This record gives sequence, structure tokens and C-alpha cells, in this order.
Amino acid sequence: MVYTFTPEELSKYDGVKDKKIYFSVRGKVYDVSKAPDFYGPGCGYHIFAGKECARALALMSLKPEDCNSNITDLDESRIKVLDDWQKKFDEKYEKVGLLAEEETEDQVP
Repeated sequence: MVYTFTPEELSKYDGVKDKKIYFSVRGKVYDVSKAPDFYGPGCGYHIFAGKECARALALMSLKPEDCNSNITDLDESRIKVLDDWQKKFDEKYEKVGLLAEEETEDQVP
């Protein structure tokens, strides 16, 4: 059985509120706790901890506003960058679940 995280649940795994560090890429949640020097509090990529970060990875951005799943406006070269990052994460880190899709106003009945 695969665990499904809500965005709120995922946000708890930021290395501060919980010692574990998780983030999501295209809805796959990875446990990156074994790399606190990269993703831990005060480190360069901590911005990703507890968040969906597909857009930020594709853009190679460390801006908080880019930590989201919106990649619909990105060109093929940016999607290739994201594909390469995701392949690395698939090889290096344990996948611990999936991120539930966020409801938007147009999805609510």
C-alpha cells in the first residue's frame, strides 16, 4: 500500500518540525533524510524540504515561489532538466509515497 501525503502533511517533514526530510517531485515523495548536508535546515537546498519542487528543479531555482508542481508553461529543455533530476532521485533516494493533488476551486463540486 502506498501512502498518500497531503501538502500539509508533507510540509511537516522539513527537518525542523520532524527530523525526517521529504520532498516531492511530480507527486513522488522522496525521503532525503540521509543527505542533511544538502536538504537540512540552513543548507542550500533546504528550500525544497517539505514541498513539491518540480518547477524549481526544472528552472534550477531556489526561489520559494517556484516550489510547486506547475510545469505546464515550461519548454522541452526545462522538462529534460526535470527528467534528469527525477532520474537521480529515483536512483538515490527511497520513494515513501505520493503527494495528493491539491484541490483547486474549479475542482470542488
